[in-house]
Amino acid sequence: MKIVAIVAEYNPFHNGHKYHIEEAKKITGADYLIVVMSGNFVQRGAPAIINKYERTKAAILGGADLVFELPVIYASASAEYFALGAVSLLDKLGIVDYLCFGSELGDVDSLAKVARYLQSNQDSYNRDINEYMKNGMTYPLARQKALKKNNPDLDDDIISSPNNILGVEYIKALLNLKSNIKPITISRKQAAYHEANLNTRGQSNHISSATSIRKATFKSSDISLIRSHVPIETYDILSNQYNKTFPISKNDFSLLLKYKILQESKESLTDYMDVSSDLSNRIKNISFSNHNFDSYSKEIKTKQWTLTRINRSLIHILLNLKTDKLNLYSENNNCQYARVLGCSKRATKLLKTIKEKASLPVVTKVSDALGNLSDIEIQMLKEDIFATDLYNLVVEEKFNTTIKNEYQQGIIII
Repeated sequence: MKIVAIVAEYNPFHNGHKYHIEEAKKITGADYLIVVMSGNFVQRGAPAIINKYERTKAAILGGADLVFELPVIYASASAEYFALGAVSLLDKLGIVDYLCFGSELGDVDSLAKVARYLQSNQDSYNRDINEYMKNGMTYPLARQKALKKNNPDLDDDIISSPNNILGVEYIKALLNLKSNIKPITISRKQAAYHEANLNTRGQSNHISSATSIRKATFKSSDISLIRSHVPIETYDILSNQYNKTFPISKNDFSLLLKYKILQESKESLTDYMDVSSDLSNRIKNISFSNHNFDSYSKEIKTKQWTLTRINRSLIHILLNLKTDKLNLYSENNNCQYARVLGCSKRATKLLKTIKEKASLPVVTKVSDALGNLSDIEIQMLKEDIFATDLYNLVVEEKFNTTIKNEYQQGIIII
């Protein structure tokens, strides 16, 4: 039995994601495909446009067999920890043969070369980045220059393109964990990761970026604009949930964020992930009055920090995600459990096998888990429960829709 895994956000699930699943199965000859998916908050520092259970349905209908939730402390983290959390979960399942990810480069050997260099030179690499930034360079440019300092022949795009960066981090995590999982990459097709406009080339089944699909959804009240850019099953889910539980944006959390920042001091803000003392000072020195989440993060932004970094920092503050907790998990083998969000009917046997072979608890029912997990495992799970409760609260306030809480919601089986 061969198992291939994908790490994803599916925010929302679109034609490119379906292509990725089909290619991953085709290249590896896998019998089953597992997805580790971000929950209700994602890596760019934002809430997901639609909740994790609806995205799980779309993933299974799109070809996934089993969907696990990436704990929010990793799902909302920088590329390094996002990848480490996901890979540690997959490695501990004990049954995964391949990890297949999309990349702009499409060459796993070149990505692996960078990963091996970073694994051996992380401290000096970080020092070089900090030195370049002190001289006024932006973080993305400093990162690129630090890598090329000792690897002059590397293509600039390797460390500047978002999926290449994640690919390098996946491979680095596999190396650090001494995992037997084999990395495989496929080239992104047609649409770039940050492409802002829908791809209208061709007649049907357009492959557009998730960014452009979200933008089109927020920009227009006509959901049919994205019909040809997502699988029909995804479109049915989105249209059925439109103005009931979706769409959700950062700005829907503005008042909650204002309240949270009012509670904090410049000193206490530095406890949160990605919040340096300089960033803490800027957050507190800029008034939130007359701002929403989006405009506030843009007001905070300087050349020193990317907008994504600021958004992530604000999400960490909002969700009480602190650096000492991340360090604690890192010292205790990273991901503490595997939370099942959904599976296909054919994968119920696979789930049983995973429960027998996994070296971490497999959570299928939250209420049962709280009575069986260790203190550190419960701590991580409660972070996920809080994030979901907060997300559901915003959905209910925005759309007047009642949503099942984590204790009531069962596994999605299709």
